[in-house]
Amino acid sequence: MSVRCDGFVFDLDGTVYLGEAALPGSVEGIAELRRRGKRVLFVSNKPLEPRAKYAAKLTRLGIPTAPEDVITSGYVLGHHLAMHQSELRYYVIGEENLRSELRSHGLVILDELADQDPKEVIDPQGIDAVIVAFDRTLDYRKLNTAYQALMRGAYFYATNGDKTCPMPGGAIPDAGGTIAALEAMTGRKLQLLAGKPSTLTMEVALERLGLPAERCMMVGDRLETDIAMGQNAGMLTAVALTGVSTREDVARMAIAPTFIIERLSALPTLIE
Repeated sequence: MSVRCDGFVFDLDGTVYLGEAALPGSVEGIAELRRRGKRVLFVSNKPLEPRAKYAAKLTRLGIPTAPEDVITSGYVLGHHLAMHQSELRYYVIGEENLRSELRSHGLVILDELADQDPKEVIDPQGIDAVIVAFDRTLDYRKLNTAYQALMRGAYFYATNGDKTCPMPGGAIPDAGGTIAALEAMTGRKLQLLAGKPSTLTMEVALERLGLPAERCMMVGDRLETDIAMGQNAGMLTAVALTGVSTREDVARMAIAPTFIIERLSALPTLIE
């Protein structure tokens, strides 16, 4: 079976690369799609780096990419909040690159208003919204500040909900665990998720591609985020068996992805 498809949205970790190495077939597959005039965009749930750094990494791995062709969950959240809640004061469980991203959208991030001493506690009463993200510097102080603010009624947002992040030596904890902990402690539920499988991410992606959803394909290794987001948007989907998902996982899905591929070099053979 072959399909017509003019735009591709690729997940990064576990799909295009793993750690500092391109996955087999990804460089060749993406190069062939571009040679055919297909539009290509990259989406990552990881808010750890600015888009320019992801673009530089892809370019270094043999996939020339401009920063505007990369979308991160941090960028999507900043873009959305700047349009709808720019007046709020935000507390971020996240790393400095995410705070910089959010500040670039004109948002007030309370971390920058605190003393440089990392032990200083920000007054939870001054927090209008808590943002949870992948944070390798997570500590009790951050968790307690977010908890106190949420108990006082602050909005509850997150960049992404991934439980783990794939790495060459094995997966490591991601934002999903922090979200679950705060939900369990506060009895509250997350109110806004920017990253996959949120419709916010796909809206930004389709706007960038300039194509209707039915002429685009979402390609990723996670069924519950990448594939679910593509299906919800009405896109074609392809699950790459280069990351966390297996054929057995796919067999358990109520709605299967359009394609199952072993590596990205298989994609051009499926497209008209």
